Amino acid sequence: MVAEHHTLNNGIRIVHIRTNSAVGYCGMMINTGTRDEFEDEHGIAHFIEHIIFKGTKKRKAFHIMSRLEDVGGELNAYTTKEETVIHATFLKDDFNRAAELISDIVFNSTFPEKELKKEKEVILDEINSYKDSPAELIFDDFEDLVYKDHPFGRNILGTKKHLKKFNKTSVTNFIKRTYNTDQMVFCSVGNIGFHRVKKIAEKLFGEVPSNLRTNERLPIGLYIPQSKTVKKGTYQYHCIIGRPCYDLKHPKRIGMYLLNNILGGPGMNSRLNLSLRERNGYAYNIESNFSPYTDTGIFSIYFGTDKENLSKATELVLKELDRIRNQKLGVLQLLKAKRQLIGQLAIASDNSEILMLNAARSVLIYDTIDAIETVYNQIDAISAHDIIEIANETLDPSSLSFLIYK
Repeated sequence: MVAEHHTLNNGIRIVHIRTNSAVGYCGMMINTGTRDEFEDEHGIAHFIEHIIFKGTKKRKAFHIMSRLEDVGGELNAYTTKEETVIHATFLKDDFNRAAELISDIVFNSTFPEKELKKEKEVILDEINSYKDSPAELIFDDFEDLVYKDHPFGRNILGTKKHLKKFNKTSVTNFIKRTYNTDQMVFCSVGNIGFHRVKKIAEKLFGEVPSNLRTNERLPIGLYIPQSKTVKKGTYQYHCIIGRPCYDLKHPKRIGMYLLNNILGGPGMNSRLNLSLRERNGYAYNIESNFSPYTDTGIFSIYFGTDKENLSKATELVLKELDRIRNQKLGVLQLLKAKRQLIGQLAIASDNSEILMLNAARSVLIYDTIDAIETVYNQIDAISAHDIIEIANETLDPSSLSFLIYK
């Protein structure tokens, strides 16, 4: 994999990875998300992700939807705490069509009031649906608990109260403040020459006025462990245990990925899955997650269980945390864990859409892309002592927060 780079005069960065596939991918990743919202803007980043497709200076909503679908392609978008992404999938011959459409959407959307009103109803339905899914909702409530009174803790969808107040002015003000050209990366993957990609990008994005970021994000405040129980009337009890963790530039983040994979990663042979599900039958789903961001990260363990098993399941989780903090991994155990993580990364990188998004994110955060072999070498360099050290820094029970739905 060879990634080629170019930076336009206005600060927009271009990244391309050439593959042999007949299918191509491209997208614009913007370093803007929920945490960039003011208090009265809660949910506006996600709202814009919806209404950005509802009309431009030269296209109506139907024409935007049809532009790629007419040739078998797809157009999509998503919002996270720190990113807004508009991306497309297409046959390689339709690269110009896809890139031009993304350019039109990002820089020429008109946000018709009629469309804003309709889309608010769609998002309200999304919010109501989300509230009916406690296994998903608990993650947002946990972040709100851990990052209390900070925009990072707010859920991405927003609230009914805030959503009703959004209008064209509030939307355009947010975009002007946060859609900064030096915080944008246009990334593509496909059997397309870089010279062509660069030429098209210069034409589509090169004339966009420079709008560099001058505002800084609100720093993360002091973390104080919390415990909270919420009555939800659910059949199962849902529990999350966790805390803030390493950020995207922390030297121990790779080790944390490995520790997380051992503890409760996607493999059925993770320690938590073997303990709670396979040996004791206390939980159908038990997982741990590590999500690093630009200046913070979050580690969490989630499980759902019958109410009579909550105490026993929690004890088993804490037992596994104590074990990984105090018992050094054997040589074969560590080697097996490394091979498992490397295998998962290799399989994920074989997905060109994931490859594109990861490349864009890497350039956005680090302004470079490490070869996958470099990441493998970093994993191989992790020692059993490193795992114990990381575990004791992040998994001390006194530093953990607890949230329970019952």
